[in-house]
Amino acid sequence: MNIGFIGLGNVGGKLAGSLLRNGIDLAVHDLDPDRVSGFVAQGARAGGSPAAMMQTCDAVITCLPSPAASAAVMDQMLAFAGPGKIWMEMSTTDEAEVKRLGAQVIERGGAAVDCPVSGGCHRADTGNISIFAGCDRETFERILPLLTVMGRRVLHTGPLGSASVLKVMTNYLATGHLLMLCEALTTMAAAGMDLTTTYEAIRISSGNSFVHETESQLILSGSRCVDFTMDLVLKDIGLFQEIAERNKVPLDISPLLIDLMRDGQARYGTRAQSDRMIERLEEATGLDITAPGFPTELKDDEPEAPGYEVAVKR
Repeated sequence: MNIGFIGLGNVGGKLAGSLLRNGIDLAVHDLDPDRVSGFVAQGARAGGSPAAMMQTCDAVITCLPSPAASAAVMDQMLAFAGPGKIWMEMSTTDEAEVKRLGAQVIERGGAAVDCPVSGGCHRADTGNISIFAGCDRETFERILPLLTVMGRRVLHTGPLGSASVLKVMTNYLATGHLLMLCEALTTMAAAGMDLTTTYEAIRISSGNSFVHETESQLILSGSRCVDFTMDLVLKDIGLFQEIAERNKVPLDISPLLIDLMRDGQARYGTRAQSDRMIERLEEATGLDITAPGFPTELKDDEPEAPGYEVAVKR
């Protein structure tokens, strides 16, 4: 298969890099021409327009910052999304929107998949990130060889749209963990606890989480640069809140998380790094929530290896 990849940002650029690194015939497109030229220098082809990519590629992957951006790209590609073509939406997006766009592709004889990723930019960079895939089983088996190049653990979640529902749920949980860790670290510092010891106490205990093992290190090093901005956090947790409202689930914590992140945006800027939420508490207490010995950027120490489908235990 020859693949088109649209959207070479923090996550998309790393996923596309895994495809290129592993010998996939790749065409790329991005609004930033420098990103495209960087990939061309490594052996990719400039894809031209989204329409041209859908015409010439077997599958086109989109990894874009918003549902509106994906819809705008699909408007250009749809006329050419016929039999044999696959649209793979790797953006974190709205279930209803991916179903709407995917239905238009399917009506024309093509196939559609929502396949968002989870696990952080550092794992996207090494091909070790996790991928959810929502589509019919036949389409899943067609694209599984591609997914196992970009990711280590691949989960077939069910029909189109199911992967997007699960992805925003995981981002909601990650946001909750981040904000609770900000409070936990600050409270321990205020209580006179050593923050390096505090980090280890959390890591080896029932309080541990993926967010702690990654983002707490960036908070404590002072870099606060996780390559994920507050506007994206608010988009994702807002999508989770919409799922709850559509299904008439009265949530208590979700609206509070949204309010806290909005306050962070107001203080530090729309596209401030999400880990800067710790600074709200530093400012309120006068404490410095840093400690020596922590990395300023995350690196994946798991060797790159072929991915595999995760079996659901029933």
